[in-house]
Amino acid sequence: MDVYQLMQEEKDDEAGYETAMLLYSAALKKIVTKVEILNDEFQHVHNYNPIEYVKHRIKKRSSIEEKLRRKGYEPNFENMISQIDDIAGVRIVCSFIPDIYQLVDMIGRQSDLTVVSIRDYIKKPKESGYKSFHMNVRVPVYLSDKEVTVQVEIQIRTIAMDFWASLEHKIYYKFEGNAPEYISRELRECAGIVSMMDDKMFSLNEAIVKEKEKAAGE
Repeated sequence: MDVYQLMQEEKDDEAGYETAMLLYSAALKKIVTKVEILNDEFQHVHNYNPIEYVKHRIKKRSSIEEKLRRKGYEPNFENMISQIDDIAGVRIVCSFIPDIYQLVDMIGRQSDLTVVSIRDYIKKPKESGYKSFHMNVRVPVYLSDKEVTVQVEIQIRTIAMDFWASLEHKIYYKFEGNAPEYISRELRECAGIVSMMDDKMFSLNEAIVKEKEKAAGE
């Protein structure tokens, strides 16, 4: 059973919406707990934490309806479930780019998660300069008398990517998506600087690790 099927069992639309939000909230809790366990295990085995911090949110109803209208769909519950894949979202922020792909692999190997889709905006950034790794997964939520499959979007990025994306969001929000060309151009240039910073910081970290190993061997 999926979220929409369970919503249809409710007596009215409002009750169905509240049920859906309950399920998305439960799915977020499961994903966040999984990520925390993976991070703890990585610390235990490798003495290193690949994750800097984790954020999560459920999209507001007004935002869902606005997104549906932008996509040309009627803002009803059926379209909400079938056309919007980021109602429940988890953002994982890592230190370095290799950490992202290692985490993607670990999440993908979880037996009770089904990876629905992936979008690698790190290897192929958006035209705006946006970089992040997106994966949509389905997670089972166990209620008292049934199992419901819920979809969650996971975004994984570095600290630098997250800083850039947060700034871009604020700027475009102020301009309602129609920022002047010179601002878009400056943002793209900043995205290039962010990419160079990520590469430089990873190289520096590798050098530090080698120096530590060298000192330990002396």
